[in-house]
Amino acid sequence: MVPAVAGGQAIAEARERSRQVPAPASPLQSRPLATVPPGLSMQLNKPYLLFLGASQSMTDCKTAAGLRDWCRDDVIGQMGLPGCAVDLRLPWYRPAEAVAAGARSFVIGVAPVGGAIPLEWQPVLLEAVAAGLDIVSGMHTRLASVPGLAEAAQRRGCCLLDVRHSDRTFAVASGVRRPGRRVLTVGTDCALGKKYTALALTSALRARGIAATFRATGQTGIMIAGAGVAIDAVVADFVAGAAESLSPANDPAHWDVIEGQGALFHPAYAGVTLGLIHGSQPDALVLCHDPSRRCLDGFPEHPIPGLESAMSQYLTAAKLTNPTARFVGISLNTSSLDGKSRGKLMASLKEDFGLPVVDPIRDGAGAIAEVMAAQFGLDSAQ
Repeated sequence: MVPAVAGGQAIAEARERSRQVPAPASPLQSRPLATVPPGLSMQLNKPYLLFLGASQSMTDCKTAAGLRDWCRDDVIGQMGLPGCAVDLRLPWYRPAEAVAAGARSFVIGVAPVGGAIPLEWQPVLLEAVAAGLDIVSGMHTRLASVPGLAEAAQRRGCCLLDVRHSDRTFAVASGVRRPGRRVLTVGTDCALGKKYTALALTSALRARGIAATFRATGQTGIMIAGAGVAIDAVVADFVAGAAESLSPANDPAHWDVIEGQGALFHPAYAGVTLGLIHGSQPDALVLCHDPSRRCLDGFPEHPIPGLESAMSQYLTAAKLTNPTARFVGISLNTSSLDGKSRGKLMASLKEDFGLPVVDPIRDGAGAIAEVMAAQFGLDSAQ
């Protein structure tokens, strides 16, 4: 892998390889999503240059990967720092080169633990502004806290957009049931497919003539959908209230497909998961799981729970605000499995739990959408 800050010859070679080897096709790409309501949107200027920092794994770059997979036409290329080990198979650009290619925003595509902006990123952010790019960030640290960045952006006429932060305030959750249907993706761990599953399920429902809206709860989802609430940045007492606001009363046949966050078993992020469950009042849940993991990512002393135990605990939490909550499917990240192992595992889980089992990247989520339509007696609605 040759990061964008390498010498000119290396950059040229990397660009040529990017042209010759297109990004892998995905059943997720180019699927229409439901429109989002006005008032939650943050206007982002596209196309994007995706910044990967010095990331060592795709898990660190889930924001960039999500944008590549779900709005590929809005992505010009990628940029990395020396030592970056991630390659999204996009053209490598410096900010000025990306502007010449048509880019309008520099998107921080990395989600490091804690959400802080590292010191080594600061020169690159200033370089991007100097080239005339808006900066789009989903970090907890505000862009204006980077020394000199706000002043440089003002001089250049660029915008600093902190997607994770909002001027909105939220009420404490009421717990009152509201019309409309809601499905929430939940997981045995973080970063294993809750967003991708929600996006794929939204598309699958709409393809069947069922009204559905993707409700983003994380920075990547907001960048894709153009609206939403960064739920992990909401003050703890108001998380459930924010979830109620995100998925308001709607037509009885309409589905809000809510992007899950964290995991109920995670020592750091279980709180945001619980608040999201209570506020969203899901009628249906989809369990997301990576069968290759034996412990929580980054927490080796905490084993991944069994699927039966995970479902039981999620239902206990969900039934506080919706006594009829049920699971309608299992979503797997099978990228680590060969074809035979993948098929065997999916068939086994389908038999054990009596639920459809899909990999949203390889299969889409049509099988889960079919179960939802059958179990909830839905009429087609737009």
